[in-house]
Amino acid sequence: MTDEQLMRIALDEARIAASLGEVPVGAVVANDGEVVAKAHNLRETGRNATYHAELLAIDAACKQLGGWRLWQCELFVTLEPCPMCSGAIINSRLRRVVYGAADPKAGCCGGLTDLFALPFNHHPVVEGGLLQEEAQALLQEFFIMLREKRKKK
Repeated sequence: MTDEQLMRIALDEARIAASLGEVPVGAVVANDGEVVAKAHNLRETGRNATYHAELLAIDAACKQLGGWRLWQCELFVTLEPCPMCSGAIINSRLRRVVYGAADPKAGCCGGLTDLFALPFNHHPVVEGGLLQEEAQALLQEFFIMLREKRKKK
């Protein structure tokens, strides 16, 4: 599969998250263009701060591949990873991260800061902006809908 096809799967996961009332973020871990694992945000549903799409996809990929080192894999995620998810990317040794929308409030791939520029023992290749408009639109629509719900209450 191409990068765009993999990001489209991540966008499908983000739509699932939105349908559950979750912030619409989806993630895919791929190896040689094949999906190893996919996930979406489940923080509200699972009542757990760590249930970000990236962490859930990384966890599923580790289980699928039988180890914690994902050095041969790439992560496709609809929103720039936060500090927690960036730490998991470093620790799992993902070789490449491709994200859609930038996150100027919490993004750690250059949005707010760049954790991968620090002298950690691993530095993935990072590419941002793939299908950015579509990823950003999903987020904007979700937060508009959320504000409308709050006004009605």
